[in-house]
Amino acid sequence: MRVALHVNVDHVATLRQARGTAYPDPVEAAFACERAGADGITVHLREDQRHIQPRDVRVLRETVRGTFNLEMASADATVALALEVLPHHVTLVPERREERTTEGGLDAVGQRKTLGPVIARLRAAGIKVSLFIAPDDAQIDASRALGADQIELHTGDYANAKGAALAHELAALAKGAARAHALGLRVAAGHGLTVANVGAVAAIDEVVELNIGHAIVADAVIGGMAGAVRAMRRAIARGRAGR
Repeated sequence: MRVALHVNVDHVATLRQARGTAYPDPVEAAFACERAGADGITVHLREDQRHIQPRDVRVLRETVRGTFNLEMASADATVALALEVLPHHVTLVPERREERTTEGGLDAVGQRKTLGPVIARLRAAGIKVSLFIAPDDAQIDASRALGADQIELHTGDYANAKGAALAHELAALAKGAARAHALGLRVAAGHGLTVANVGAVAAIDEVVELNIGHAIVADAVIGGMAGAVRAMRRAIARGRAGR
């Protein structure tokens, strides 16, 4: 089965916001990504709006041809916007103002009372809900109990691991993916994935979607967005073919 690639264009907006200009536009970047073979676009609307803006979310919902995935915390304002624009997917993520990027997975076990009503509202509006979690049995089971349609396995520990720890983290991802699939959850993965390390994750049978942004945008600075997406697509295909 072909692995879907959803490109996160947050850091195109980061560059725009650094100067307060109208460019580079993440909407234009999304066009380039889809033309190059991306299956969908992901953006994270943070509560502090440090990169993606509500305008971006609204325009992308109208223009993205593939899947539009909105990452967000469960704050009232972002939930309200999601219910307004109706993205195809919402991925609920943890969020702290002082972090540079999302650190670790969502605590689905400890936040059941908060997450449950939010997930129910989103799903009632026809939005598929994914939870960004660590490959931990309790978190996977809680995600299923909360009614999520999908999980996105946090691959940051794998991406940062070296030596023997690398095999351990990869095994944890494979085990978590198998457990989630057996429970009826769709399995995605993302965070810290690059052309160099994505192949092993793409080779996990149960993983059907990858969300990758920073590495593609970084590569695009040198090689162009289309080239960066095509390079990631080839790396994913090599991983799947070599399993």
